[in-house]
Amino acid sequence: MHEIVPAKVGGPVSRAILVVALGSLPATALAQSARPQRPSYCFDLSRIVDLAVTKERFSSIAGRPRQGDFRDATVVLPDWKDCSLYGAATYTCDSAEIESAAEAEKARGATLDQVKFCLGAGWTEATERSSPNYVVLHNAVRPVAITLSTEQTDSKKHVVRLTVFVRRN
Repeated sequence: MHEIVPAKVGGPVSRAILVVALGSLPATALAQSARPQRPSYCFDLSRIVDLAVTKERFSSIAGRPRQGDFRDATVVLPDWKDCSLYGAATYTCDSAEIESAAEAEKARGATLDQVKFCLGAGWTEATERSSPNYVVLHNAVRPVAITLSTEQTDSKKHVVRLTVFVRRN
């Protein structure tokens, strides 16, 4: 059987330090897991925001036409559904269905925190443009905004709707 600490380095003091270090691993792992996890959709959300400010806007991710001025989006945020484009400058996705309006409100709050985490500094809540049913995030240097709203579906369930759009002002 091999020793973890080589004989040259060993000795009671070195082994004691090793025992303390190994004993603290679970506490360190718990402390690290307390940090927010990066949502699975962060990379694609950042990509969508980057596309919004290009000359082509979302044309590179426009899929097949839908009813009205909607098109399927070829970039779907992981863990979201029904991602689509409206016109040339709006991208939208819905969360999974949620049973109650109260649960949807809680999910919207959690999603707000996740989106801020994904996009980082520079994104703030535009309280003057928000309401009890939706929150608006905007970027100080880019003409892009995101709304997070709660909506009721035809089946009387609820969703959180994420909409990325190009600001006109």
